[in-house]
Amino acid sequence: MQDSSLKDSPARHLALQGASNFRDLGGYPTIDGRTTRWRHIFRSNHLGQLTAADIEVVRALGVRSAFDFRGLEERAAGICVVNEITVHSLPIEPTVVAGLRAELAKGTLTAAVALELMRESYRNYVRHNTHSFRALFGHLLEDRAPLVIHCTAGKDRTGFASALILHALGVADEVIAEDYLLTNRHYKRDPSNVFDLPADVLDAIGSVEASYLAAAFEAVGSEYGDLETYLRDGLKLGTAERDALKARYLQA
Repeated sequence: MQDSSLKDSPARHLALQGASNFRDLGGYPTIDGRTTRWRHIFRSNHLGQLTAADIEVVRALGVRSAFDFRGLEERAAGICVVNEITVHSLPIEPTVVAGLRAELAKGTLTAAVALELMRESYRNYVRHNTHSFRALFGHLLEDRAPLVIHCTAGKDRTGFASALILHALGVADEVIAEDYLLTNRHYKRDPSNVFDLPADVLDAIGSVEASYLAAAFEAVGSEYGDLETYLRDGLKLGTAERDALKARYLQA
């Protein structure tokens, strides 16, 4: 998929110096013939390293709210540097690196183990963290766009959240998968992070793959039966809420 859905559309990825994965969820077609609105919902890695020039870009976009899935220590290590943005914390504590280091200490860490730890973390988004995604949708129904959703890398917690938003708006599965995988084009790993782990393990956790997102939706099936039930019962998006989301974030 091209970064812009149409030739003359706005850029999907904004090449900021201090954020490598800042992207627009606009321009995606829905199954009912509408399109997600450009410049309303952005997804990103964290906003703690934006340069002065980056801040001016974000200000020009009009972003006023950020929904931050990072855990306590992550937030403290990278506070949002755009003063005008109100940050709403929806914490999902990271578990993968601790799991990797436990496996490393036992001498059992391999890339395959890392891949499965990643998949399990996605399953746990559904099993243990649905409340944070439910809170996000509550904000989406109340807060004024433009807004940004992020975690540390903007790829896993943010990736699942973005997939849920696009599903709720009626975007097709294959388009959602393509948006999710755009992270592999745009995210640049921070070389200072988890440097004590083997290179193949860092590759596994420093990118996304379809099996990660699939694991989350497998957990949706196991816990709720199907995605529509999860949206309704897990995320509290009934018909009225879905219609309100579409009215706000879709255009003809």
